[in-house]
Amino acid sequence: MNVIERNGARLHWREDGDPAGTPILFSNSLGTDLRLWDAVLPAFADNYRIVRYDLRGHGLSEATGPCFGMRDLIEDAAFLIESIAKGPAVYVGLSIGGMIGQGLATRYPHLVSRLVLSNSAGRMGTADMWRDRIATIEVGGLEALVEAILDRWFGPAYRPRPDVSLWRRMLLSTSQTGYVNCCRAIAESDFQEAQARIACPTLCISGDEDGACPPEEVKAMAARIPHARYVDLPDVGHLPPVEAPSVFASHLTEFFREKAHG
Repeated sequence: MNVIERNGARLHWREDGDPAGTPILFSNSLGTDLRLWDAVLPAFADNYRIVRYDLRGHGLSEATGPCFGMRDLIEDAAFLIESIAKGPAVYVGLSIGGMIGQGLATRYPHLVSRLVLSNSAGRMGTADMWRDRIATIEVGGLEALVEAILDRWFGPAYRPRPDVSLWRRMLLSTSQTGYVNCCRAIAESDFQEAQARIACPTLCISGDEDGACPPEEVKAMAARIPHARYVDLPDVGHLPPVEAPSVFASHLTEFFREKAHG
C-alpha cells in the first residue's frame, strides 16, 4: 500500500499502467474512493501511467486535525502530480474531484496538460443545502442520507442492480469527519469566474440522469472554459465510470488523442 504525507494528511495512492507512459491523475467524488475508476483503467493501461488516490478522509486516506478545505484538497492534488506523477499530468476529476481540478488548473496551470471535469460544476448546490446535509449527518450519521445519496448517484435503470449495495458500503465506510469537511469545501467554493482562466484543453462530461449535478450546469461550465467541449451521456447518473465505463473511457481516449489548441 502506498501512502504519502502532506500537511497533516496521509494520502493513500496507487499506480497502474505503463510507468513510462503519459501520467494521468484520477480524483474521486464525495463518498467514494479510488476504486471509482476500476472499470475504466484497462482502456489506458498500455499507454499511460495511471495514478489514483483517495481524497482526505475517504477510503484509506487519513486527515489529522478537525478541519480542511478546498485549498488543502487542491494542494494535495498538486503535491501528488509533482512528487509522484512527475507532472505535468492529465487530470481527471469527478464531482468534487472536478472542482479540485478547476482550482488546480487555474492556480497551477503548468501541472495540468489536459483536464477532464466529469459531473462537476464551478458551484455545486447552495450553501444552505450543504449546511442542511451536514446538520443531518451530525445527528444521524451518513446512514440518515445514504439512500437519498444513492438515488442521486445512479440512474433509475441502474439503481436496482445488486452491485449498488457495494457502493452503499463504500459510502458508509467514509470517515464522517472527512465527508463533512468535503461538504464544507464544496459549499465554500465557486470557480465560475475562474473557469475563464483555464487554458488547457478540457472535456466536460455529464450524465443526463445525474441527480447531484444537473447536465445544464456542466454544459454552462463548458461554455465558460475557453478550450472546452461538452459530452452528455444518455441514461447515466452521477457516476459514469460505474454505470457506463466503456462509453466513458472511449470519450476520454478520443479526447486524449486530439491535438491541443493553437
